[in-house]
Amino acid sequence: MKITQLTIYPVKSLRGIPLERAELTERGLAHDRQWMVVDDIGRFVTQRQLPGMARIGVRLTDEALVLEHPAAAPLAIPLDRADQPRLPVYVWDDLCQALDEGIDAAAWLGAVLGDFKGSGLRLVRFAPDQRRGVEPHFLAPGELAHTAFADGYPFLVVSEGSLAEVNCRLQAKGLAPVPMERFRPSIVVDAAEPFAEDGWGELSLHEGAVRLGLRKPCQRCKITTVDQTTGEIAVPGEPLRTLVEMNTRRAPGGYFGQNAILLTGSGRTLAVGDALAPSRG
Repeated sequence: MKITQLTIYPVKSLRGIPLERAELTERGLAHDRQWMVVDDIGRFVTQRQLPGMARIGVRLTDEALVLEHPAAAPLAIPLDRADQPRLPVYVWDDLCQALDEGIDAAAWLGAVLGDFKGSGLRLVRFAPDQRRGVEPHFLAPGELAHTAFADGYPFLVVSEGSLAEVNCRLQAKGLAPVPMERFRPSIVVDAAEPFAEDGWGELSLHEGAVRLGLRKPCQRCKITTVDQTTGEIAVPGEPLRTLVEMNTRRAPGGYFGQNAILLTGSGRTLAVGDALAPSRG
């Protein structure tokens, strides 16, 4: 079994960046979900509320995070800066300390997204001295893990076989298939068996020098219905409704992919084409 896609999402809920190689950190692939959009009281804002966020492209250069949108000139945020004021922000119920990227970034977001329920929008960066722990009741005894602005876990692993099965069900309804980007995974593997990842406990590669622990099935939300190129919802409710009907976890809700943590290998590199070995959970 091999890695077929690696993707980072530097700004939560904006477009991803496909990569051929990515450095592993305890918080996920390097630069993943290090920035986030928040409202005036520091609550995170995503495509759940503003589907148009999918239209904002993201690039990383050696010097800057660059945001791009058809309606505005690009916005460049220097990677190496330490002048930002600190700002308390919330991801779900987690309170985090963030660094405010300033009024120019806020004005740019307002120009391309408008306001949000009467609130302005700000771009914030995860404070490097912060530690946002992963929910402990899904971890093995003695395990500790943390993440940045991801919903809850540093990695999301999905198999191509799972997407193929979802698309088979969609086509049986007369609906168009959806691309993998709808599910915003960080690591995609070429396992052919649908939802094989739900039975894995670990993935190892580089002769065990890298080990990922798969710890919680990912319950999906409205973002799966948003076209990640246009920001539009062409078929309301799909493919989320189909996932719910498939009932892959025999529990309420639609599930797709496995949330994972890094057990071994911080600082090492993953590459498309790397071979992985799964073990049962």
